[in-house]
Amino acid sequence: MMQKIALGKTGMLVSRIGLGTVKFGRNQGVRYPKEFQLPTDYEIQELLDCAQQLGVNLLDTAPAYGTSEERLGRFIKQKREDWILCTKVGEEFHEGESQFNFSPAAVRRSIERSLKRLNTDFLDIVLVHSNGDDEKIIEEDSVFVTLNKLKQAGMIRAFGMSTKTIEGGLMAVDQSDVVMVTYNPLQIEEQPVIAHAHRHNKGVMVKKALASGHIHKISTDDPIRAVMQFIFHEPGVSSVVVGTTSKTNLAYNVECASKALVK
Repeated sequence: MMQKIALGKTGMLVSRIGLGTVKFGRNQGVRYPKEFQLPTDYEIQELLDCAQQLGVNLLDTAPAYGTSEERLGRFIKQKREDWILCTKVGEEFHEGESQFNFSPAAVRRSIERSLKRLNTDFLDIVLVHSNGDDEKIIEEDSVFVTLNKLKQAGMIRAFGMSTKTIEGGLMAVDQSDVVMVTYNPLQIEEQPVIAHAHRHNKGVMVKKALASGHIHKISTDDPIRAVMQFIFHEPGVSSVVVGTTSKTNLAYNVECASKALVK
């Protein structure tokens, strides 16, 4: 079974591999090397069953992932207590383009909509889906102030940001519960954010671990195993979120992560 770890000070235990679900609901405007078809309902149910059998309990979604939230909501309603749900605020995807709004009203509307789509009374983790201007979103839009109010109201259990800059990541560590950063052997710039989070016992989720499908550029016979060894060598990493619709790929990600975690 997949190892689980405390997500910083949130009180939640998350699997070291999380399942990213962008491919559940969106295949336009994505940066994967190959085109793909959205999975059927049957395939999603099979994948979620497989994830549970493997010990994966973290599901990562977002309003910007097309129909991902609605599709997840149909399958997890009866097993809500088995999952740690992470969704996002700030970004929408309409007619092939991303639109951003970090105002208090937009954030609240987004949370209320995600609760309905996911068929749940609360969200475990909510991340700000940054447009790249991390510092402005935090300082001028005061998005963490808004999210903290929603946390106090019981709508969410923890909040943070999916960042795109080092400075934004450091600020998110200081002012929120969890941060999601890009980190893999080809993109190491945000390592200081992971280290800062580790020093302050804050949760760290890694995105783009496989470089959005371009990890084959690593010169090794088994790039996924190399990636997991590289990422989990950083003690501050809580969970690596990998998007897939393949049970085989998910199982192999879990296998590689499990071996990387054996000291």
